[in-house]
Order: sequence, then C-alpha cells, then structure tokens
Amino acid sequence: MEPKTAVLVSALLCLALSRGALSQKARAPIVEAPAPAPAPRYVELAELLSLAGPYGKFLEYLTMTDVIKTFQSQANDTKQGITVFAPQNSAFAALNETVLSNLTTDQLRSLMLHHAMPRYYPLSAFSKLAAASPVSMYAYKVNVTYAAGTIGVVSGWATAKLASSVYSTSPVAVYALNRVLLPKEIFPATPEMAPAPAPGRGGKATADAPGASERAASDNADAKSSSCRVVGAGSLAFGYVVLLVSGLLMA
Repeated sequence: MEPKTAVLVSALLCLALSRGALSQKARAPIVEAPAPAPAPRYVELAELLSLAGPYGKFLEYLTMTDVIKTFQSQANDTKQGITVFAPQNSAFAALNETVLSNLTTDQLRSLMLHHAMPRYYPLSAFSKLAAASPVSMYAYKVNVTYAAGTIGVVSGWATAKLASSVYSTSPVAVYALNRVLLPKEIFPATPEMAPAPAPGRGGKATADAPGASERAASDNADAKSSSCRVVGAGSLAFGYVVLLVSGLLMA
C-alpha cells in the first residue's frame, strides 16, 4: 500500500471512530417524566349533607335554588374555602309552613345564600369573628357571639346556636344550627312559628294537671278513714254480743 493511501485510510478510520464516540456522548439517557400529581379530592357538599344527619330539608332548598352549585364551586377553592351553617330539620319544622312557601324564588335563594360565608373558618376562629361582628355572608350580614365556648349566630328575627361541627377540614367547614336564620331584609315582620303540638289523650299533660295529685291523695285519705270507721264499729258490736252471751250463760 502506498504511503498516501495508508495515510488516507488512517484518517478515515480516525474520523469514523471520532464520530462514533461523539454520537455516544451526545445521546442523553432516557429519563421517564414524573407521573402527574393526583387531582385534589373535593368535598361533595350534597353527599355530606345527605349522609351526615338531619339536614335533608336544608339540602332540598339548596338544590331547589341552585345555591348548592355556588357553595360547591367555593368549596373547590382551596385558597378561600367555605363555611356553611346548616339548619337541622327540626329548625325548619319550627317555622309555620307559609313562612318559606310565600317567598319568591329570589328571596328563597337569598335566604339560602345567607347561610354560608365565602371563606373557611375553623371553630378556633369564632372568637375573633365575634369581636369583628357583623360579618358578611354570601347575602347580608350576621352577628357572631362567643361566650364560654358557646357560639351563636344572630340574624334579624333569629338567634341560632351552633349545635355541632358536622365537618371542619380546610377548605370546608359545615356547622349545624338549631334555628333557621331569618334576616330582616327578607322578613320585615316577625315570621310566624309553627303551633305547638297538642298533648295526646291520657298523656302526661292530663296526668300532671294542677291539683290532680292533691285530689288523689285526699281521696285515698278519705277511703282509709271510712275503712277505719267501719272496722271500728264492727268490733264494738261484736264486743256487745260476747258480753250478752256470757251473761246468759252465767245466769
């Protein structure tokens, strides 16, 4: 092989080897992309209210007015959150049935919006809310009271007590109320309450009528007295008979 040819072959071999080495260095290792983070699981308010206890009537009105959608959208906001005040079924039963049935669609919707704050508040925050009252709800305002651990929510014609914590984990809090909030913006006059149930026949109300126990005691005393008189008279007559028979036998 001629010197020039040998040099050319050597140069080509060197070039090929250098390209192979460069291509190996250029290949980056394959790295799998990290799996996407799971989407946060939101609290389903409708499911929570239907399973947590006696809040069916409240949920019915929330669904009827589409306010449940507003509340759910806010519940999905992990930065602000929501605080819902849920009246128990007994709270709605305490109202005359015409109180809510006579409201317009807009009034009923505003009433439901009046039962939530567009921010998450744990129980530990209510002492500060009381100091800052009145505080804003989705509609209108309320006064929060805090005394010796007892939390109250005052709205117009209603003074409600926070009965229990249904759910409280950021960003969602749901608290039970023993009264329906009744703002004066919707109810200019005092809403009518449902009539108290009448006592049943032979019920406790009849047994506890004033003077009933005293009359029963007096009747028992008279009966005992009469029994004693009858027994005493019988014993005396028997004594006379014994004496008479004894006298005849001795004669």
